[in-house]
Amino acid sequence: MSASEHPSGISFEFFPPNTEVGREKLMGVRDRLAALDPAFFSVTYGAGGSTRERTFNTVQSVRSSGICTAPHLSCVGSDRGELREILGEYREQGIKRLVALRGDLPSGMGARSELRHANELVEFVRDETGDHFEIAVAAYPECHPQADNYRMDLENFARKMNAGADIAITQYFFNADAYFHFVERARDLGIQQPIIPGIMPITNYTKLARFSDSCGAEIPRWLRRQLESYADDSESLQAFGTEVISRMSQRLLDGGAPGLHFYTLNQAGPCLKVLENLGISSR
Repeated sequence: MSASEHPSGISFEFFPPNTEVGREKLMGVRDRLAALDPAFFSVTYGAGGSTRERTFNTVQSVRSSGICTAPHLSCVGSDRGELREILGEYREQGIKRLVALRGDLPSGMGARSELRHANELVEFVRDETGDHFEIAVAAYPECHPQADNYRMDLENFARKMNAGADIAITQYFFNADAYFHFVERARDLGIQQPIIPGIMPITNYTKLARFSDSCGAEIPRWLRRQLESYADDSESLQAFGTEVISRMSQRLLDGGAPGLHFYTLNQAGPCLKVLENLGISSR
C-alpha cells in the first residue's frame, strides 16, 4: 500500500482528558492525526456527572479540527430522557456519527438503565432521530468476555447490526485470523455492513497485559513472552511492537478489511509509526 492509496476507513479514538495539561496534549495529538485526513475521530463516553461533560467538551475540541467526530453513547446508567437530551444536543451541534455501546456501569451507580443492551440503544436512536446519525457498534472477534459462548455473542452482534447500525468497529486483537473468521461468520448470518478492525499499538507491556486480561483481548503466548523479554528495554519493546502491529495491519488490509480504527490512548506517535510502515502519511 502506498500513501496515494489512503484507505477511507482510517480513524482514531480518543478519551476525554481530566486535566488541563491532558487537554492541551490531546489538541496536539489531534492536529498530528488530522493531517492524515482520517474518516473520523471518536471520543469515549462516561455516563453521568463531570465525565459526561468532559466528553461533550472533548467532542467540541476534537471536531474543531474539521474532522468528523463520533461521540460514544452508552445506555448503561442513563434513562431514555437523558439519552434523548444527549441526542438533541448532538443534533444541534451538527454531529453526524455516533458509536452506540451498552457500556459498563460506573462504580457506585445503581442499575437504573431503561435500555440494557446495545441493540436496544440502536433502535432507540433510530426511533428518535431516523437516519440523521451514522451509527457504529462494537464487535468482538475473540468473543465478548461476558458472553456465554461464541455463537450467542455472534447472534448478539447480528441483533445490533439488524437494529440499524451502519458499521461495526472491533475490539482490538493480535490475531488477524480471529478477525477474518468473525467477518466470515457474520457474512454467513447476512450481515453486510463494514466491519472495521480495531488496532491497539504496543507501547507498554504491563499496561497492555492488564487491560487485555480485563477486556478479553488475547495476547498470543509467543507475543506475550517476547514482550516480557523487553521488560527493561522500552525502546526495543516499542520497535518490536510497531513491527508486529504493522505486519498485522498490512495483512488485514490485504485481506479486505475496510480500514483501521486506532485506539490511540491519546498518543499520536505509535499510530503514526504504524501508518508510516503501511505507506500512509499526511497529505
